[in-house]
Amino acid sequence: MVKIAFKTLGCRVNLYETDALASQFKASGYDIAGADEYADVVVVNTCTVTNQSDQKCRQTIHQARRKNPNALIVITGCMVNNYKEDLLQSGLADYVIDNERKAALFDIINDHFTFGASDPEGYDKDLFSYKPAYDTFHTRSLIKIQDGCNNFCSYCIIPMVRGRSTSRNDDEICKNVSDVVAHGFKEVVLTGVNMGRYRYGDTNFEQLVARILDIEGDFRVRIASIEPDLFSDTFLQLFQHEKLAPHMHVCLQSGSENTLKRMHRFYTASQFRDMCARIKQFRPDFNLTTDIIVGFPGETDAEFNECCTFAREIGFSHIHTFKYSVRTGTKAAALPDQIPEKVKSQRSEIMRHISLENRTAYFNRMKGCTQRMLIERIDTRGWAKGYGENYIPIQIKAQQDLQRNHFVNVRLEEIIHPDNEEKMAFLGLII
Repeated sequence: MVKIAFKTLGCRVNLYETDALASQFKASGYDIAGADEYADVVVVNTCTVTNQSDQKCRQTIHQARRKNPNALIVITGCMVNNYKEDLLQSGLADYVIDNERKAALFDIINDHFTFGASDPEGYDKDLFSYKPAYDTFHTRSLIKIQDGCNNFCSYCIIPMVRGRSTSRNDDEICKNVSDVVAHGFKEVVLTGVNMGRYRYGDTNFEQLVARILDIEGDFRVRIASIEPDLFSDTFLQLFQHEKLAPHMHVCLQSGSENTLKRMHRFYTASQFRDMCARIKQFRPDFNLTTDIIVGFPGETDAEFNECCTFAREIGFSHIHTFKYSVRTGTKAAALPDQIPEKVKSQRSEIMRHISLENRTAYFNRMKGCTQRMLIERIDTRGWAKGYGENYIPIQIKAQQDLQRNHFVNVRLEEIIHPDNEEKMAFLGLII
């Protein structure tokens, strides 16, 4: 039996694609290797969104080769689309497969073991022909609905490595959701590079979500990272549906009007503020999380302070903070007034503290509320752990009748910090 390992870096789209591929290999008789096991094949699914991402990917590839010197090393993902020739010439990988042919990875590797060789360039390009992932690395089932982006923000390389926006057939998406729900998954997470721009035929993102909510079964739907949009009242009303989790990770990037203009973002801070206010009108308990880039070229102290004030005002319960990273070929790479790395680090630390303050305030507001917790694991000490619909991490004392991948209603009792100050969670009481 061939043993295959997967190393995944980057976004939820990569995680979805790895889950689907790993499930296909397992169903075909391959053995999925654990984190510390030797493997005959190592697949590294890469990211290239920042210089730090590139560095982590290179380290992962080198580690895979050192740990498995005789293994078949396969590199795929966004770093391939950005550095394909360099990776081919490095001699570190046996196969280098771009995003457009990633869905054919099973056939490429299987043909290698069947015929002794395979030519990735001979396979069709297809972004959506992944099989439903029944055996995954996650309790939640990730569902890819869209790929690519047309926004061309001044700092971002994603349109160059993922291509223009393209959407998956809505009938295929709904069948995918029905299949994984029938297989036993209790939560599906919609993923894409720019999901708000989903459109297939006459179906837009709002209509797609409504269709998914009508699918029979005891499950909930979560919307992963999404770009800001002027969400309609009809869309926001969908969050009254018991199946749609009241949480979205909406990518702000900056709360400064001037910085947003230099980023070539397609909204103003004022519009973003109004959008958040409308969301809270529909669901006062709604959990908003976000991404913010610090140290963008030309970002003054005043502009950074404006961003800090904005982040506190909105009250994001988590802020994923990125230090601006120069990406060759983007407009921002040529902008004057690049910010020193030391200043970026200082600003990142300030934003991290704001995130913690916001998270503490949000958790305090949620204390005593009820959540429908999905149990994701039960540890050796007898604690069941998982998330509520608002994406709040919860721990409860396990009972004999509790099982993984099952819902349980709990009251949020006490805020705890199981690992460190930032890893905040609730102790819950079954009701």
